[in-house]
Amino acid sequence: MPDAFDKLAFETAQMARIGWFFGQKLLAARLAKPTPVPEKLRGRKTPDRQQLLRDLWRLIEQDWQNIATGVYAPPEDRRGNPFAGLRRAADFFADLREVEARRHGDPAERLLDEPQPGRYPRYYLRKFHFQTDGYLSEASAERYDHQVEVLFGGGAAAMRRQALVPLRAALLGHKGGANTARLLDLGCGTGEFLREAKRNYPRLSVTGLDLSAPYLKVAERRLADWSRIDLVEAPAEAIPAPDASFDIVTALYLFHELPGRVRRAVAAEIRRVLRPGGTLILVDSLQTGDMPDYDALLDYFPYAFHEPYYASYLAEDLDRLVGPGFTREERSLAYFSKVITYRRGGHPPD
Repeated sequence: MPDAFDKLAFETAQMARIGWFFGQKLLAARLAKPTPVPEKLRGRKTPDRQQLLRDLWRLIEQDWQNIATGVYAPPEDRRGNPFAGLRRAADFFADLREVEARRHGDPAERLLDEPQPGRYPRYYLRKFHFQTDGYLSEASAERYDHQVEVLFGGGAAAMRRQALVPLRAALLGHKGGANTARLLDLGCGTGEFLREAKRNYPRLSVTGLDLSAPYLKVAERRLADWSRIDLVEAPAEAIPAPDASFDIVTALYLFHELPGRVRRAVAAEIRRVLRPGGTLILVDSLQTGDMPDYDALLDYFPYAFHEPYYASYLAEDLDRLVGPGFTREERSLAYFSKVITYRRGGHPPD
């Protein structure tokens, strides 16, 4: 069991991490021109810096409790060359000028030219978050995780780790545990969640699916230490896998980046590929009413960060979207995120 020294070391590392990323968040805000607030959102109260930091630290405390009780291993926050962190920060700020030009410029500049006609669905050809190249370049793939950590002030990895809580429960309930279970991660991106899953369950068979070849290339590098990994370039609405072929499906921060019709198609595909008795784990943004103090900030988010399908996500009934045939088992909040676990009806095959 971890002792008081372990907790102190963890909290010290997390304080340094938050200081590093939250400091960049504040500096980026000072360098940026404010995004005009739409008339319908003016006058609404949003969380101040103190509340954001209090709520972020509440997430860190929950993270520690999960580590202390053996739910998952401590993070690798101190891995790697510190100069690489400085290089990523320099790259982030160098790209900020182009991000700002798109944020305040011609809306047409937020769209991507189709590199190969017919290869990508139209909804995907966007410069999400105003980032250069959208999700379709190696530079974007290398920059993405740093951008997200800055956006959430150093809390993105801790929010992502909360998916390990229902993952552990699902594996404990699966005959054979991690040795026989098969997990599909939809929209796996650069493989950060799959890396955490494999660190905790090295024998778990995982498939990561994403539309971006450059992001999958980064994921391949990050997962190179383990076997039983398959990375697939494909859309989540057309999963190239047989019916009932996975025991667990995870989708982290995917649904808010999909149009409503595509969300429904993805939900149908999850119902198809998940075995009876299997587990679906969703981690995504808060929705309207989850934390009322944050509602105005959520409504402002798609304007400030170019999330074209986010407003419809805020009003999406996820229980209805995922059903029929699924029962919601758990729901928890984690800073700007929510974690929901569903169980598919029926009995698993013998």
